[in-house]
Amino acid sequence: MEPSPKPLLEIRNLSSGFSIQGRDLTAVDAVDLTLFPGETLGLVGESGCGKSITALSIMKLLPRGTGRYICGEIHFNGQDLMKISESEMRKIRGKEIAMIFQDAVTSLNPVIRCGNQIEEALELHNENMNKAQIQSRALSLLKLVGVPDPERRFNEYPHQLSGGMRQRIMIAMALSCNPKILIADEPTTALDATVQAQILELIGRIQKELGTSMILITHDLGVVAETCQRVAIMYAGKIVETGSVEDIFYRAKHPYTQGLLRSIPENDPGKKELRLRSIPGTVPSLNNLPPGCRFQPRCFAAS
Repeated sequence: MEPSPKPLLEIRNLSSGFSIQGRDLTAVDAVDLTLFPGETLGLVGESGCGKSITALSIMKLLPRGTGRYICGEIHFNGQDLMKISESEMRKIRGKEIAMIFQDAVTSLNPVIRCGNQIEEALELHNENMNKAQIQSRALSLLKLVGVPDPERRFNEYPHQLSGGMRQRIMIAMALSCNPKILIADEPTTALDATVQAQILELIGRIQKELGTSMILITHDLGVVAETCQRVAIMYAGKIVETGSVEDIFYRAKHPYTQGLLRSIPENDPGKKELRLRSIPGTVPSLNNLPPGCRFQPRCFAAS
């Protein structure tokens, strides 16, 4: 029997949040996650459940002043990222662990040419590369992510590109230093269905080519079924269920996971009427979390 692979990233009891107007709010509460080499882990939940804050906590990018790292451990490459300095984290961020942000429009600098933004990431983490090598590498990255006419796109500004092209620029920046871990925070949210499929296919293909591990943050269970090996379901800042894709889709245990699965539209051409099911209620506010299981006020199984 072969030994189990060692996790590339191991998160234990991670809690983080914000201090707003004198109140401490916990947005991520005692989260445990593991990511193995070459794996795609889906992090799934409704908007506002804490998925993006989890990603920003891993990258240590919570806003200064209001962001709070309460407790927990983030083990990567034999060290706890929660205990290292900001200067040490800068050497890891972008080089070892990279992130594709949710909205390319607000993530790209509008007054810097696209090619120069890719070059900045390369210059920061590759001191031995000269200007010509950096430019050549940036152009090759544009080709890798399927940007047509890369020499022309290199000198264009973000506003001159379509949403799909801007997202490809973001992916090129994230891949510039061949990171071991890629965190993709809803990378197709603002794109139409055709471009979404192209971007997801691109990310999956590049991930296999480079052997990168990935955390895919999404609320789309269809995307999870096609791209992920394991899934973590998040609700109101907590991980309520974790398992393989098969376990989650066919043997879900938590009522929230079951509710999400029931919300997937049925693809039955024999039915004249397509009825969409929903989970009643809304995600609770961080100001007023219910005691015990946070899903209890919306749970069909609660007595």
